[in-house]
Amino acid sequence: MTARKQRPLIYSCSGCSDVAQLANNAAVALDHAGEFEMSCISGVGGKVASLVKTARSGRPITVIDGCPLHCARACLENIGVEPDDHVRLYDYGFKKHYGQSYGADAVEEVCEEVRNRSRQLIARKA
Repeated sequence: MTARKQRPLIYSCSGCSDVAQLANNAAVALDHAGEFEMSCISGVGGKVASLVKTARSGRPITVIDGCPLHCARACLENIGVEPDDHVRLYDYGFKKHYGQSYGADAVEEVCEEVRNRSRQLIARKA
């Protein structure tokens, strides 16, 4: 397991729809697995100094957004930060609904996609 402050950062949408919570659940799982460090996108949006500093630290950043509103990415762009990767769950067929949740299989599917994309980014930079 990589030391927490050396991991790439991951931010996710965590809004009120099922795809928003799917994005959040995947980011939490990747953080808990020691693969990424999840940071607080609402703190970035609120311009909390320590969280903005983390976002601007130069570490690789992956953003997971559930729907085409791209709220998580917009929070970073509002402080002048461009993510290295932007995972859009609707590109993978996930549909936005309210009052229901995606299960563990969907969370693992998203995690695996993020892992694959991260490996590809690392390979391109090598």
